[in-house]
Amino acid sequence: MKIDRFDVAVSGGSLAAYRFADSGGRKPAVLAAHGTTASSYSWLALARALAGRAAIVAPDLRGRGASNELPGPYGLASHVADLVACLDQLEVEQPAVVVGHSLGAYIVAALAAEHPHRVRHAILVDGGLRIPGSEDVDPQTFLDAFLGPALARLKLTFESREAYRDWWRSHPALAGSDVADADLAGYADHDLVGEAPRLHSCVAEAAVRGDAAELGQHAAAAAYRLTIPSTLMCAPRGLVNDPNPTQPLEQVEAWASAAPAQRRAIQVPGCNHYTIVLGRAGASAVAEVVQSALAL
Repeated sequence: MKIDRFDVAVSGGSLAAYRFADSGGRKPAVLAAHGTTASSYSWLALARALAGRAAIVAPDLRGRGASNELPGPYGLASHVADLVACLDQLEVEQPAVVVGHSLGAYIVAALAAEHPHRVRHAILVDGGLRIPGSEDVDPQTFLDAFLGPALARLKLTFESREAYRDWWRSHPALAGSDVADADLAGYADHDLVGEAPRLHSCVAEAAVRGDAAELGQHAAAAAYRLTIPSTLMCAPRGLVNDPNPTQPLEQVEAWASAAPAQRRAIQVPGCNHYTIVLGRAGASAVAEVVQSALAL
């Protein structure tokens, strides 16, 4: 697979974005927004699943990946403005099929709600609605409890790239999963900065905490304002492969039933919050929805 980097002019500097595609000629492009402590490389499995049919164009969100030095302010408004800049500059079909995972789902919902003429179909993957337990709780307290190992890893150091890959291989959500080792290695390597033996994640904790302030009702409100075709795909298991999903099926189905002509709910069996995009089965399920949206 060919990976090309683009730099997108945004407020405060340049946003790093990547085009993931095979080398078999021009394909329709899908804009993708990753999760809270992730990067554009979380879409490797989806790009492979769409090989020959579509390309993925994905930025490293502000404060993550190669965009980790972009300053705040963080939050939905900044991320939406950054995605609009991507649509303006990059070769993405208009209106676009846009997919977001976790935090990216809230961003995509806000983008589609505020700029419906720019989005043909919004695909929200395990995010977009209220997270159980987030109501009436201090956002930072909830963040610490909710993200757990994902947040703790930002303070860890690793003696080598392989050591960081091993950390991910043993993660409760990924151990024994169907995540391809090449995709896991690419995802882990893109997140590392520094010098051995003190390599560390490039994610700016200030960005994570800045975004967390909006992960309550404000962030979830955008999904209920959507007027374009939208699909919310949820995983039955949570961030550490636990039986507590971030988007309970009954909540997702209630969201869809409120506007059945425009919204669809899909639960992807056998997946957790990570493997719904990093794993082969999850990525294949997302690819089917993407392909259907492109065909409309």
